Amino acid sequence: MCVNITVPVKIGRSSEDRRSRHCRGLKSHAYTHSVQFTHHVFLNLHTLKFYCLPDNYEIIDSSLEDITYVLKPTFTKQHIAGLDKQGKLYRAYDGTTYLPGIVGLNNIKANDYANVVLQALSNVPPLRNYFLEEENYRGIRRPPGDIMFLLVQRFGELMRKLWNPRNFKAHVSPHEMLQAVVLCSKKNFQITKQGDAVDFLSWFMNALHGALGGTKKKPSSLTKVFQGSMRIFSKKLPHPDLPPEEKEALLLKEEYQEVMSESTFLFLTLDLPTAPLYKDEKEQLIIPQVPLFNILAKFNGNTEKEYKTYKENFLKRFQLLKLPPYLIFCIKRFTKNNFFVEKNPTIVNFPITNVDLREYLTEEAQVTEKNTTYDLVANVVHDGKPTEGAYRIHVLHHGTGKWYELQDLQVTDILPQMITLSEAYIQIWKRRESEDDDNHTGA
Repeated sequence: MCVNITVPVKIGRSSEDRRSRHCRGLKSHAYTHSVQFTHHVFLNLHTLKFYCLPDNYEIIDSSLEDITYVLKPTFTKQHIAGLDKQGKLYRAYDGTTYLPGIVGLNNIKANDYANVVLQALSNVPPLRNYFLEEENYRGIRRPPGDIMFLLVQRFGELMRKLWNPRNFKAHVSPHEMLQAVVLCSKKNFQITKQGDAVDFLSWFMNALHGALGGTKKKPSSLTKVFQGSMRIFSKKLPHPDLPPEEKEALLLKEEYQEVMSESTFLFLTLDLPTAPLYKDEKEQLIIPQVPLFNILAKFNGNTEKEYKTYKENFLKRFQLLKLPPYLIFCIKRFTKNNFFVEKNPTIVNFPITNVDLREYLTEEAQVTEKNTTYDLVANVVHDGKPTEGAYRIHVLHHGTGKWYELQDLQVTDILPQMITLSEAYIQIWKRRESEDDDNHTGA
């Protein structure tokens, strides 16, 4: 049996039945196709009903439910509650086995930068659980003509397909999701042109927050998961070319005194030390390494860093005020200027579990923040040259406690020790709810 798909045509605010009839009428493509090619079973994607053409009657058969479920998977609260408590392998209709949530995404041409971000976010349980139930956001009201809500709808659809236990294949196409990204980003992010995963993550999270009805003051389901806050101490610096006497005089003025402000964040940017350019005795390029806690020192309240703008220079230091349930690190590997993009290949040495961030909190926050220990749940890697490289991701499957590597359609298991050898670019860490909470990563 060949099942054909008919897509409803926009014909104004007509009823569902009228749209359905329009798609299979005498002048429709479906009707013509059924006569010319003797394909008779058609599925309307809007109503999820099957019809036999050209006779034009509805087919009601329980054996067709597998098809409609793949198109629109649904999850009960009981099913969602058990997703992270078991590691059952499911068999796709093509005979392959897979773990829901640990499935590949098609790389249509050059969209692996977006795939890894979508896969990382799909393995953050509270965010995933919110989007698995369409009822959670179906009632959100947006202004007329606002296309940004399309991101919410498509992300929800993709999330349900990634976690579908009855998939036809052990991978999913992100095409509809990426079409929404291209449209809503006004082509800043595309399917046919390689992009930067951190740039995409930043845009997508902010766009999704706004589309969910969130503002600077009003939280959304996304900010409840990822948003923390920090203190920023900023001090204006005199121009470096000024004589010492003028610098000293300026530093006494009010505008050159340190100012403290507070800001929220959805991810923390970690700066890498400058990579050495020299070679070792064997004429091999040295790949430097740095401990994670060295680059986290940026947020200890004491480490100062100079930030240059077009006209002015500032000295800034940072200290964390509030830690989110899931903390995202973006490791700054790329330096961009007018001529080229340069990549820093420094390897960051990090433990998979038990990273305590208490020392980076203010004294007041150290009293109020009960749990400050985090375990890694996702690790996005960039391989190769800055403009020609490829992305892959390591994700923790909570039900089995095993780590998997995903690169486009390929899914393989990986030892936790191997994760730390990669050029990590984006990391998602989960806060432990208690000292006894452990992700059993096998590290």
